[in-house]
Amino acid sequence: MTLDTFFPIWNQLTPQEQSLLRQNAVERDLPKGTVLSAGPQDCTGLLAVQSGQLRAFILSEEGREVTIYRLLERDICLFSASCMLQSLQFDVSIEVEKDARLWVIAAEAYQRVMQGSAPLANYTNQLMAMRFSEVMWLMEQILWKSMDKRLATFLLEESALSGDFCVHLTHEKIAAHLGTAREVVTRMLRYLQGENLVRLARGEVQILHPESLRALAES
Repeated sequence: MTLDTFFPIWNQLTPQEQSLLRQNAVERDLPKGTVLSAGPQDCTGLLAVQSGQLRAFILSEEGREVTIYRLLERDICLFSASCMLQSLQFDVSIEVEKDARLWVIAAEAYQRVMQGSAPLANYTNQLMAMRFSEVMWLMEQILWKSMDKRLATFLLEESALSGDFCVHLTHEKIAAHLGTAREVVTRMLRYLQGENLVRLARGEVQILHPESLRALAES
């Protein structure tokens, strides 16, 4: 997948701007489990996902994680270039969930092009607005939605990503995604199993009645 496919405004850039981005982009293959720190002191660069799956998460001082969004094929991560975003007040880390191939664009080069290109600046602002909308949606879920509904929503989202009704994640990993304790997830999953909505096995959760689970998530 070539670099230009990630930017619908590519043809609005000058040949010099296109060349600068290409010269400062490298392809990387990252195995599952790789964690990229993206704090202000570690500016990885913009990530453009060619294949695989990544997640962006924040980590509390107590070591508790919460997933803020996923990155799939053709997605671009701006938070991994946080040195460009001077108003960003929190650290975001990126974890590779499925073996991934990425374009990594140097933040300094991208910023230089963006400063001289209104189309790229506008497109970048659109991407940032979309990501912050996702973060705000997550905050609404955490603040106003009960854990059983959040868990039901998460299981349905994971099922949609994998394309089947079996979620291959441990209780600890689900808790990390949701920003809660493993014991809370275990208790909620046992409740859902008692309601005959899921079946629990080692390292996986099988969804038995997706429509009933969806009704719980939306209730």
